[in-house]
Amino acid sequence: MVDLIQSLIAQTRRPDEVIISDGGSTDRTVEILGASADDHLNLQVLNLPGSNIAEGRNAAIGRATGEVIAVTDAGVQLKPTWLEQLLAPFERRPGRVDVVSGFFEPAPRTIFEISMGATVLPTREEINPARFLPSSRSVAFTKDAWRQAGGYPEWLDYCEDVLFDLALRRGGSVFAWAPGAVALFRPRGNLRAFWRQYYRYARGDGKAGLWPRRHATRYASYLGGLSLVLASRRRRRSWLLAPLLVAIVLHVKRPYERLMPWLEGLGPLQKSETIAWVPVIRLVGDLAKMAGYPVGVLWRLTQR
Repeated sequence: MVDLIQSLIAQTRRPDEVIISDGGSTDRTVEILGASADDHLNLQVLNLPGSNIAEGRNAAIGRATGEVIAVTDAGVQLKPTWLEQLLAPFERRPGRVDVVSGFFEPAPRTIFEISMGATVLPTREEINPARFLPSSRSVAFTKDAWRQAGGYPEWLDYCEDVLFDLALRRGGSVFAWAPGAVALFRPRGNLRAFWRQYYRYARGDGKAGLWPRRHATRYASYLGGLSLVLASRRRRRSWLLAPLLVAIVLHVKRPYERLMPWLEGLGPLQKSETIAWVPVIRLVGDLAKMAGYPVGVLWRLTQR
């Protein structure tokens, strides 16, 4: 949180006001916020014990006095021109832009986190601005667009920003792309934390009914791979594994492409470790999604 506040203070364009929702932290967050902010940062903290992410976001947006809202997450560090870049499309095309999609980049501190960032996070070159659904780590929108979309869905505990983005698009909001508005954040630091993250994401997908074909394809792919392994062992024909090996190579190809720039400057052992983590992270992420999605679907089927 200190990094976030300091990066807000260092913005080339200072925010008019900063509103932070605290969902009931017990680690002196509110005290730290007060000590970190300077006299020029108009900071308010909303104490909302028990609130989820969507409730916290909506409460802060509702309290804001401005007509353009920039949103980010606790735990990130914003590049100095983040807010300036997010606001530029609104100012270049006044009244003609409703949403500006910023970007996010990994800020790894360990070998594992380098592998994690390369495995799960896209690069700018991979983004199609016309279809991109911005993460609420880095996005700005008008208050009118937020109202018309119904705000963040408070019934959903995770993936609330995806559902909000889809509501904005359905409502006809005009999106602009600001790739220079970058929020830096640390990827998950171990497999257990990563499993929990992706399990919750997939459970949120199931609750919201998001991406059923994508999840079905994942189940079918793993079922097909398992069938090939069993068939090759039963028939003693190792060539049956060839399609599976091709599929595995394709599955890790993009992460390894992203990883290449990160390998510069690492020693041989570090490079080997970084490379070895990629397929493990891929597998754990897929298994977490396959475990979480049906839990969310079951929840959805049992709700009104």
